[in-house]
Order: sequence, then C-alpha cells, then structure tokens
Amino acid sequence: MFLWYAFAGIPIHLAVAAQLKLSPSETGSWVLIVWLTSAAASIGASLVYRIPIPITWTIPGIIYLGALAGRFSHAEIAGANLLAGVLMVALGALGVGKRVMTWLPLPIVMGMFAGSILEYGVRLVSATVSDVLVAGTCVLCYLAGRVLNDPRLPPVGLAALGGGAAMFFGRSVVAIDLAWSAPVLIVPEMTFGLAAFAAITLPMVILSMGLGNVQGLGFLQAQGYKVAVNPLSVLVGIASALNATFGGHPAIVARTGVAMLAAKEAGPAEGRYWGAIISASLTLFIAFAGTTIAALVSVLPRSYVFALAGLAILGALQDSLEKSFSGPLRFGALVAFMVAVTPFAILGISSAFWALVAGIAGSALLEREELSKQWRS
Repeated sequence: MFLWYAFAGIPIHLAVAAQLKLSPSETGSWVLIVWLTSAAASIGASLVYRIPIPITWTIPGIIYLGALAGRFSHAEIAGANLLAGVLMVALGALGVGKRVMTWLPLPIVMGMFAGSILEYGVRLVSATVSDVLVAGTCVLCYLAGRVLNDPRLPPVGLAALGGGAAMFFGRSVVAIDLAWSAPVLIVPEMTFGLAAFAAITLPMVILSMGLGNVQGLGFLQAQGYKVAVNPLSVLVGIASALNATFGGHPAIVARTGVAMLAAKEAGPAEGRYWGAIISASLTLFIAFAGTTIAALVSVLPRSYVFALAGLAILGALQDSLEKSFSGPLRFGALVAFMVAVTPFAILGISSAFWALVAGIAGSALLEREELSKQWRS
C-alpha cells in the first residue's frame, strides 16, 4: 500500500504542482499537509474502530484541479478548497453525504469529470510524439506495469522510474541539489467567489464525499465491517479543511486503499487494520520530503510531466467513461461531457458547472423516467 501511495500519488502531485505553477515552498507545504493529515486520520480512525480505514487525498480531485490551471488563480483554488472542507463537515454532521450522488446523478457527474480531464490524455499523446525518448519510455514502462499486473509495481511508478532513467541517459535532466530540508506549512492567500464555488467547491465535494467516500465505505461494509459513516464523513471533512488551510485539497476514504487493505487477501478480518496503520505511518516519510519533491518540479522536462500526468489519469478517465455511458442517463452524461471538454465561462463560472446543469437538463428533456427514478431512489 505504501508503494502505491509513493509511486502513484507523488507523480500526480509533481505534475499538478507544475501545472499550477506553484513555488517550491507552496508545493512543499501542500505535500506536507495532505500526507500529514492523511496519516493522522488513518491511524486514529483505524485504532478507534479496529477496521482498516485508509484516509488519503482525492486523486480525481487533484487531477481536476490541474485541469483548471490558468482558469482560476491559486488564491481562488485555495479558498474554494477550504469551502469544500467546511461543507463536507456540515454534510457529514447532517448525515446527508450519501444523498449528494442522488441529487447529482453519478453518470452525469462522471461525464463532466471525463470531459474536464480529457485534456490530460491529449497532452500525453502530444508529449509522446514530440519526445519519444522520455515520454515514450514512460508509456512503455506504464504498459509493462499493466501487463505484469502486480500491486507491488504500480504502472505509474514504473513510468516515473523509466522516464527518469531515460532523462538521465539522454542527458535531458538538469543537475539539482536535492539536499533535504524541513518543509514549512504556509497559509496561502485565499479569495472567495461564486465562480470558484460553482466550478471547484461543488465538484470537489462530489468527488470526495459522493464518489470516493461512498465507494470506499461501501466496500468496507461489503466485507462485513460495521462502518460509522457519519463520524468518518466528518473526519474526512475536518482533514479536508486542514489541508486547504495550508494549500492542500480535500481528503477522501481511499477506494484503492480499501480494496488493498480490507479484501480477503489482506489476512484475517480482525487484524487487517494494522495494514492501514503501518502504511499510513510510512507515508510520514513522504510528508517530510516535500521540499525535495518540490525542487524537482522546476527542472523536470514538460514532456515528462505531461506524460506522467496523462498516464496517471488513464484509469480515472476509463472508469469515468464507463460509469457515464454503461448505464442510465447516457444522453445527459454525453451532454455533460461535451460541455465540460469545451473551455468557456458564463457569468464568470467555468464550463464544469454548466456541464452539470446542461447534463441534468438534457436528461430531464429526453430521459425523464430514468432521471425521476434516480431522484426517487
């Protein structure tokens, strides 16, 4: 599980930090806070409830934030993330977290999400064509990881290592001093507005509570564990608010982590929570390596960053497309996808929000029975 955190999470962090043009200190603070709160929340919740509860940060959420680079300032993103954390605490306390995905149907949300991140895939192809050595090596190593299908060898991690080796032997990397120094938490400047709330806060709440938490906690229940849904939802909201205070993004009950730590292969059910505790403890090494990680951002070739970012979202993109078009409300999902993939703003609000509006309107027009059934459920 720790290897998944390190080799799947860090490449995405590097790519998104580069896209948002964060300074090394801002990136270091971001890395420190999200891994620190994740470790503390995972260890505390797993010890209290004696079940494996891996709390990390939302990968779809950070990918979505990267897609907004250039459309919103860092201050607007930070403020919107803080509002998302506060809203998650309130929804968790009221016990309405599970209702979020009923109000905003999953196929339409996933259509919006797929459209928002499709640009990553386009950049992956462009990077591979323009830099076959580095980006092409990343792609080959990723495919090798998918073929091997070994949870100890995350495909994105192999891509990062392979691309790094290609840069080294191809002499396309700049020498840099990676001496460790203690990261410092920084409170970023924050601004608040309706446009950022609609385009960032609401989608982040949906991706965290409505998608991640429901699936992660649902898997635990399927394994026979008694899950305290509301308290855990509040805990995730508190971690999300703390993350945002120091430049981070919302937390989540990790779907991938739960699948690894709570499945039958993880050992006797009564002792599986130790896996969550051990893996969370190891992530503290990642938390305090934030400045070293941030130093890499300024020297990595764009082709390497774009390749890793594109490869990291392939699973999320495939999953979102499957959830969009394999069940009901396919027309609404298609409308949401088409609107989200087109960058524009109306009344200062970006296309991601209007994608949800248009998707629901499309379903209400042509899929009324299916939409009504979704809401009645």
